Amino acid sequence: MTIRRPFRRSIPLAAALALFATLAASPARADHCDDNAAQLASAIDGLKVNFKAGNIIYLTHPAATELSLGCAGNEYASELYAKTDRKIRPAFFDLVASAAAVIFTLPKDDAATGTSRCLKRMGLLHGDKVTIRYKRLDMQCTRTRLDASIVVRRGLDQ
Repeated sequence: MTIRRPFRRSIPLAAALALFATLAASPARADHCDDNAAQLASAIDGLKVNFKAGNIIYLTHPAATELSLGCAGNEYASELYAKTDRKIRPAFFDLVASAAAVIFTLPKDDAATGTSRCLKRMGLLHGDKVTIRYKRLDMQCTRTRLDASIVVRRGLDQ
C-alpha cells in the first residue's frame, strides 16, 4: 500500500523561498573600511572623516597635517598613515596610538608603546627612516627636513 505525500516537493521550495526572503530583506552592510572610519571618528575627539577615494579614507585632526586610513591593498589588510611637523608633539603620539588601537584592535598602551618606539628612534643613530615590527604590526617612520610621518600596517597573512 502506497501513501501519497502531495506536499513532499513543496517543502524544499518553501525553505528556499524563505531563505531568499530573509537575505533580500536584510539591510545593506557598510564596508569594513567605512566601519573603521566611523569608529575612529566616534572614539577620537576632533577627528573628522573627509572623503573616500578608492581604498583610502582621508581624515583630519588638529594634531596631524595629513591623516589617512587605507583598506585592503595588495600588500596589507589595513594601513594608518599620519604626518606632522618635524617636532613631534605629545598630541600626535596620542592620536596615532588611539587610531592604531581602534583600527588594529589592540590595547592603547601597546599601540602607544609601538608607535612611540618607532617615532622616537629616528635620529642620529638610526637615521631618518626606521622600520620596526611590534605586536604583529609593521611600522615605518620617516623624517625629512620639514616633517615626520608614520605608517602602521597589518599584513594580509595576519
